[in-house]
Order: sequence, then C-alpha cells, then structure tokens
Amino acid sequence: MQLVVGRIGRPHGVRGDVTVEVRTDDPELRFAPGISIATDPAERGPLVVEGRRWHKGMLLVTFEGVADRDAAEELRGTMLVIDSAEVAPLDDPDEFHDHQLVGLTVETVAGEQVGEVEDVLHHGQDLLVVRRKGQDDALIPFVKTLVPVVDVEAGRLVVDPPEGLL
Repeated sequence: MQLVVGRIGRPHGVRGDVTVEVRTDDPELRFAPGISIATDPAERGPLVVEGRRWHKGMLLVTFEGVADRDAAEELRGTMLVIDSAEVAPLDDPDEFHDHQLVGLTVETVAGEQVGEVEDVLHHGQDLLVVRRKGQDDALIPFVKTLVPVVDVEAGRLVVDPPEGLL
C-alpha cells in the first residue's frame, strides 16, 4: 500500500526549488538529502532529494535534475509516496498512523453504525473524516474521550459523540 508523504506545489524561485505540502509527521526523515522518493504518477519519478529548507513555514525541496523553474513547474501536483512497509510501528499503543485508521468501520458506543474513516486531517487537532451513507461526511476530533476504542485488528473504531456531532 502506498502512503502519500507530500504533494509538490508551485515552483519557488528560478533554480528548480518546489514547495511541498507535507503529509508526514517526519519530514526531516522523508525529505532528507539523498533520499529517493517514488511518485504518483509513477512516470514522474523516482525523485532524489538534493536539498531541503524551510521558508516561512513551507518546506522547499530541490530534486536532482530539476534545475530551473520550468522543470519544477512540470512536477506540480505530483504526489510523493512511500510503501507502508517503510513506516516503523509506533511504540505508544494509543497512537496510530493515518493508513491504519483509513478504512476502519465507525460505530457508536451503543453499537449504531456511523460509516467508515475516509481520511485523517491534521489541522492543529487531528480530525477523522467519516464517510456516511446518504449524509455529509462527519468530522470527529481524534481524542480519547470521543474515540475510546480503536481496534485496528478488528477493523473498527468506536466513537462516543456528544449530542449534535453526528
């Protein structure tokens, strides 16, 4: 299974730097100089990181062979991916990688089916995006009080939502 660790954005400057929308909790490891990163679409890569730096909260990456703004522009929108087998397991039993949560069935503490985890958003607070049949997606803060049970092996998680959340 491939996991997206970043998405190439617009070029920065004229020397081939690109902005990268980071989708990993370890950008220092994933975008270290010398690292080769697979791409989606696959024919745009793999790309080898030549250098990286932070600029006003945005990660700027230089890839080998991308020497000017035109070459950088051609990479815009490319997803940077790794194999899920490359992700080390977490030591804390209450922490999960996004790919472990996506696809889990969601039910309430009363046993009512809610839907399926479609995505995990990281905007200050982690939010589970839950796809529901015939309704809008639900956004559930991923905190122990609202999500008391996560059973990856059984493919489910249990939510205890306050009134009005769903």
